Amino acid sequence: MNLFFQQVINGLTLGSIYGLVALGLTLVYGILHIPNFAHGALYMVGAFMTYTLMIDLGSPYWTAMAGSAIIVATLGILLERLVFYPLRHSPPIHHKIAAIGVLLFLEATVQLFWGADFRRIASPYNGILRFDGLIIPEQRLLIICGAITLLIGLQYFLRKTMTGATIIAMAQNRDGAFLVGIDSNRVAMMTFGISGALAAIAASLYAPINLVYPSMGNLVIMKAFVIIILGGMGSIPGAILGGMIIGFAEAFGGFYFASAYKDLISFGLLVIILSVRPQGLFAKGAH
Repeated sequence: MNLFFQQVINGLTLGSIYGLVALGLTLVYGILHIPNFAHGALYMVGAFMTYTLMIDLGSPYWTAMAGSAIIVATLGILLERLVFYPLRHSPPIHHKIAAIGVLLFLEATVQLFWGADFRRIASPYNGILRFDGLIIPEQRLLIICGAITLLIGLQYFLRKTMTGATIIAMAQNRDGAFLVGIDSNRVAMMTFGISGALAAIAASLYAPINLVYPSMGNLVIMKAFVIIILGGMGSIPGAILGGMIIGFAEAFGGFYFASAYKDLISFGLLVIILSVRPQGLFAKGAH
């Protein structure tokens, strides 16, 4: 039974990280209808910024995480202004090509300055909690609690603040939001900023139990797209639930079958669910 609950912890850890990354991705898609393939590169840049602030500049873990979130949020806003905004009247394929170009550019830039070596971030939370034979590393517990806190905070921001209400309005009816005077440019910049910050925080939380390297965002963004398709394109609850489904599928599938097949399990699950419910688990839109 302890082995079962151990996989529950692992599933919650993976699901929390996937959910945070997918949440930023689905916010951008739900409001701007842009499949931001460069989102994985923002996740990667977030990890490298945390690494640099901690290792090279000696900042504490939480300070480095906050600094990384601010830097990547700013980078996200710059991408929206300099890359995606000029393409707003272009065919959709142009956004996809531009996003892939940004992905390759950011990976090449990071590799130029930091090299292709694998790096590790040391977490100040290296302890292990034990509950009647159940082993929970403190960093994994931090990931789960941090993700839950961020999700609750984001939902509060979207539901209870005027600024959040403008994001919801844009997601539900872009033309209607424009007619009532909502500044679409401001909303777009804010959405990319929030998306970048979420990616950076997810990377900062996960990096201490993983490795930091230039292509680390590639597999994560593939799974994030699986999650938002699974949950329904543009659905916030779908991104959260989809992240948990994929996280638990990988944890239990890797344990009871073989860890080498955990990625195959994720994509196989996508095919199975979409064959039954093609529109995803939730209808499109920010709910």
